[in-house]
This record gives sequence, structure tokens and C-alpha cells, in this order.
Amino acid sequence: MQSFQQYIDGTFDAGSVQFESLDPATGAPWALMPEAKSADVDRAVEAAHRAFLSPEWAGMTASARGKLLYRLADLIAENAQALAEIETRDTGKIIRETRAQIAYVAEYYRYYAGLADKIEGAHLPIDKPDMEVWLRREPIGVVAAIVPWNSQLFLSAVKIGPALAAGCTVVLKASEDGPAPMLEFAKIFDQAGFPKGVLNIVTGFGAECGAVLTRHPKVAHVAFTGGPETARQIIRNSAENLASTSLELGGKSPFIVFDDADLDSAANAQVSGIFAATGQSCVAGSRLLVQNGVKDAFLARLKAKAEACIIGPPDDMGTEIGPLCTARQRAHAQELIARSLDQGATLVTGGTVPDRAGYYFPPTILDCTHAREADCITQEFFGPVLSVVAFDTEDEAIALANDTAFGLASGVFTQNLTRAHRMIRAIRAGIVWVNTYRAVSPMAPFGGHGMSGHGREGGLAAALDYTTVKTVWLRTSDDPIPDPFVMR
Repeated sequence: MQSFQQYIDGTFDAGSVQFESLDPATGAPWALMPEAKSADVDRAVEAAHRAFLSPEWAGMTASARGKLLYRLADLIAENAQALAEIETRDTGKIIRETRAQIAYVAEYYRYYAGLADKIEGAHLPIDKPDMEVWLRREPIGVVAAIVPWNSQLFLSAVKIGPALAAGCTVVLKASEDGPAPMLEFAKIFDQAGFPKGVLNIVTGFGAECGAVLTRHPKVAHVAFTGGPETARQIIRNSAENLASTSLELGGKSPFIVFDDADLDSAANAQVSGIFAATGQSCVAGSRLLVQNGVKDAFLARLKAKAEACIIGPPDDMGTEIGPLCTARQRAHAQELIARSLDQGATLVTGGTVPDRAGYYFPPTILDCTHAREADCITQEFFGPVLSVVAFDTEDEAIALANDTAFGLASGVFTQNLTRAHRMIRAIRAGIVWVNTYRAVSPMAPFGGHGMSGHGREGGLAAALDYTTVKTVWLRTSDDPIPDPFVMR
């Protein structure tokens, strides 16, 4: 059985305790992972804090930080195949996606490498003639980054990249479900030449790892991707250290198809939005809102595509639908579907677990046009399950799209340009894709509001989240300071 190590203060160790990681394709143990305890977490944070204050890192120019990030990006690109194979093995994500996604992850590090020496301050035209005042953007401190098991190399890049570009140091907690890719990434990071302690990577469970990390007194910022309940606990923990937070919490994103849309293109986008990655994506277009005039034709296309999807081993390049990451996730999907059917939803296709080893689940479509309050409409599956509601008018589509506590992503499919602009303005979401879906770039901010969290990942906005503003006052007069009892 393969063993992985945690990475603390520039060194690797197996930790005092290990736990088994299960292969989602078989349900059998395949590797041993280090289980970080509170002492390990404290050691990692202390290492990050020392590195943050060290002349090797704090005294490094922004351009030099950028060159290290460029080196890291090159190493990721060189090792993308090996990283993809490990992510596929430990999470069940299909190899055809992990290969492409991890190769693109290198571009995120290149983007932030170029941005490192372009985070600028400002000069203020202050209203006092004997003063010069300017602002400095400085790194906020030690960052606790917490990522889930899905797309973790991407989700860590949008935290590590901007944090290091800004001059922060990082303790990253990988998910206890499928942590192997991040622990393998630590080896690549170690080769890049960063000072020790700049990045530390651990994995473990709630009370002994995550809670200790997020309330640690030397953590200045918590960057979290995951579920709302864990986010609430992180907010409670941050009351101990008053750390700032950025939260990316997923959603229940509307995918809106009007009767003038290119149905073939929209159907492919919907498949990408809900069945790709086995639906385990925070931006999954899990609520299809389709205009009544094309509902039957569009659902027929989707049903045919869903039933034609190739379910198979995630390491096979021909596979389109791999297993879910955990048995727990599959049980959640089954339970939610059963409740929704009891509440009046109609099963269009799927819903039956295949008779095979592993955590497989088929592409599933539920028609909820006559069950708009069903649980599948409001709750996140994090699996390949699509809930469908029909609408008649544009206003009705807007009302349905915004009838959610989430606000992360959305898709609009129409050939009407003016309607597209109206929908862009009306939809309350952090991302609106028009006639496309699930497109990302390091240049584009990514995030939402409401139950989808706050803060942005990607673009300049993310880098600024890892900085604090220092205001500098310089008196230019040689005259003695006047009355000390009067505020200047």
C-alpha cells in the first residue's frame, strides 16, 4: 500500500498517526495518509509564521517571488500527468479531465507570478499642504487554506498563487477525502526553491486539524472552499483570532434555456454543467429552467445524452462518468432523490445505482415542473443529478433563477442579444455564462454571495484579499509642530 507524507517547514514526515484512503472505483483501501494532530498543525503554523518574518521571504523582492512562482508553474506542467493519475486514483475524477485541468493549473501560477510585482499602492492628494500621504499594500500574514477533494489542485492554486504573490505564507489543509494529489504536489513545491515554511501541507480531521488551524492565533486569513455548515464553524473559530475570511461554498446554479436557443449547443453545455466531473463541481448547473415551448425537445436531447454517457473506470480515457468520491456522497444522492420523488418529482432517467464495485452513480434527470418545492430544487446534490422546471415568460425565468439561497453561477442560453443583457443584469449570481458554461480563467474572478460565500478567487481581486493597506504620513514642514492639543 502506497504511503504519503505531510510537508511542514520544508521537511516530509508520515506523522504519528495514519489513516487509509479508499479508491472510489473499488471502495478498497489503496494508500496511507498522515493524520495531522493539533501538534502538527501548530508546528505548521509556527513554521509559516517564522517564514513570513524571515529575511529570506519577507526581504525577497516581489519580482523574485514571481520567478519562484514561474518555476513552480513549470514543474506543475512537467508533472501534470503524474499528478492527474494520483488525483484520479484517490478521488475517482476521470483521467481525461484531471489531465487537462492540472495542465491548466500551471497557468494560474503563471498569472500570479506575473502579478507579484504589480500589486501597487497609491498616493493620496491629501488636504494638508505640509503632508505627503501614501498607501502601501502589504501581505496580510499567515494564511490557512482549506480545500475539498474535488478539483483540489485547481482550488489550491487560486489560494496559494495569490497568497504567495502577495508575500504571505500558507498552511494548506487538504481534505481527508482524497488528499493524495496535494501531498504529492508538496514534493513538486519543494523542488521549486521557496524558503522553508512558506508553504506547509497537512491533512486530517475536524477537531484535531481543521478547527485548530482556523482558530490558531497566528493565522491572519482563512481561505475556504467547501460546504456552508463547515463555513459556519470556521466563522465561529475565526472569532478566536479575528482572522479575515474568504469563503467559496458552492451553489444551486440555474441553467436557463429559452425557446430561441441553439438546443444542440445548450444540451452539450448542460451535460458539461451537470454530468461532467460526475456533477461534483461547485458551479454545477443543477437547476435546468427551460421554456415550455422547447421543454420536450430539449429534455429528449438530454435524456439521450445522459443514457449514452459511458460509465467506467476513471483511469480509462474513454470513460465519461466515473465514481463519486465517497460512499457518503452516493448515499446522500440516493436519499435526496427518494425524498424528491415522494414530493412529486418525476424520474426522467437514471437514479439506480449500478451493480458494480465502487461509488458509481448514473446521470439522473428529475422533472420538477409540478413539484417546484421538492428538496432536489433547493439542496445541493454534488452529484450527476439534474432537476428540471419549465417556465413561460422571461420574468418567470428570472424569479425561478433567483429563488435560491445560493448565488454562485448561472447560465443563459438565447440568441436574443437584448434578452441576454436583461438576464445578465437580473440574475443574482457571481458568474453569468451566456451561451456557454463551466469556463474559467486565471484572469477572471470566481465567487458568489449569499450561501455561496464571499470573496473572489482568480484575477487581481484575489491577490488583494491577501493584502492589508498601510497608510503612511510624512510631514514635510521644518517648522515646529503647533498646538499639540489640536488634532491635525
